[in-house]
Amino acid sequence: MTVAMTPVFYPPFKPCPCKSGRSHQGCCQPLLEGTRTAITAQELMRSRYTAYVLKNEAYLLRTWHENTRPESLDLALDSTQWESLTLHGSTSGGPTDTEGTVEFTARYKAQGQRHQMRENSRFVRTEGQWQYLDGSVTGT
Repeated sequence: MTVAMTPVFYPPFKPCPCKSGRSHQGCCQPLLEGTRTAITAQELMRSRYTAYVLKNEAYLLRTWHENTRPESLDLALDSTQWESLTLHGSTSGGPTDTEGTVEFTARYKAQGQRHQMRENSRFVRTEGQWQYLDGSVTGT
């Protein structure tokens, strides 16, 4: 049985890890805390990246579509250091859409080596809330 870890604390007035240019408090923090939901697929994608940076397993599982969601995550053992996020574009995924995609590159360090992952993620709106469905990785 895997016990969910407590997310890493991140100061609310620092720039958000998703690289939006806004403070964490004015960007992803309210989504991760559950005080509001993502309005667009892109906003959900940014907040999920931030959740990986902060090792917020509960948020990642909560925003993952039930058909593709793993039973658990174990980010406590994951030593990946997420360094930056670049968005390349999106299709649909707006406030009135029911599905959308977001393409991005995430750069990270693992075992002392720098890597990058480019993914085209698919999102669906379920009961009024955006959820991550799946993604295809086009480079690592």
